[in-house]
Amino acid sequence: MSWKRWGRSICIKDFLIEKKEGDTAVHVPVLLNETLQYLEAPPEGGLMVDATLGEGGHSEAFLSRFPSLRIIGIDADKEILARASRRLAKYGGRISFYSGWSGDFFAGWISRGFSEGESRPDTVLFDLGISMFHYEESGRGFSFRKDQYLDMRIDPSRGRSAAELIASLSEGDLADLLYRNGGERFSRSIARSVADAKRRGTVSTTGALAELIKASVPAKYRYGALHPATRTFQALRIAVNGELEQLPGTLEKALAVLKVGGRMGVISFHSGEDRLVKGFFKGRSAGESSPSNTPIGRSGGMVKILTRKALCSGKEERRTNPPSRSAKFRAAEKVCEGQLK
Repeated sequence: MSWKRWGRSICIKDFLIEKKEGDTAVHVPVLLNETLQYLEAPPEGGLMVDATLGEGGHSEAFLSRFPSLRIIGIDADKEILARASRRLAKYGGRISFYSGWSGDFFAGWISRGFSEGESRPDTVLFDLGISMFHYEESGRGFSFRKDQYLDMRIDPSRGRSAAELIASLSEGDLADLLYRNGGERFSRSIARSVADAKRRGTVSTTGALAELIKASVPAKYRYGALHPATRTFQALRIAVNGELEQLPGTLEKALAVLKVGGRMGVISFHSGEDRLVKGFFKGRSAGESSPSNTPIGRSGGMVKILTRKALCSGKEERRTNPPSRSAKFRAAEKVCEGQLK
């Protein structure tokens, strides 16, 4: 695969990211070639903000591919941030870290103002997925494969847990949440089973919730290719962490901080996220999507959309990295400054 940006041609080979770090599972970054293609660093290196650092897979690939690139890595989970800092320690001062939510990071940058000569980011990347660490090692109930307390908070010091959320919701509100955040078509029957169980006690573990879900859906759905609890767990995690509520404002602040001529890429993993990202770029677009070397369609917008439609993983990536199956990538280039909405 090859492309041209910054006036030079580049060929990209697949990056080999180890799936094991000692005996510990490591998240394999999705759509890596696509992010490298559309978010290529400028010749002098530049500054990238990895707004959802996770275990650092994307950042490692960018630091390796672009020797003068600097990165600021952001994550609200202190435990995974420490893990990423160990993984990326070999890059020394080229990588720095921010512990907190990316929306707060960009808001702080805006509040300080943009001083003349300040190095603003050339690139911002959002990977909205959950890391393998959260599923396999965090112990916070992100996965239905292990019986754990239903926490699901990315930052365990803030907000209420999934168990507390379930306890507080009425049957109707829970059904609406499962349908809205997870697209769960059996949301009503699942919510009814949860409500019945709550009358007998609490629903506070992943195992208990997964069994309730399995008993609430038809057998064909119960034994299909997708575990019947997948969409419910996704919906609860999104609600617990306020993912959909935070996303538009965070993208807005990131775009304000991004340098004119810089690029923003977003990897999403479900239709609700992708609709928000698509609408965000379209609402600030200067025209129809086009290759980077063609004129802008019309004036008046802040960005030029670079991906005519969302890019998805190929057959080989889906085979070797199953989480990539639902991933979608969109990118845009900032063409002028604008007002923060």
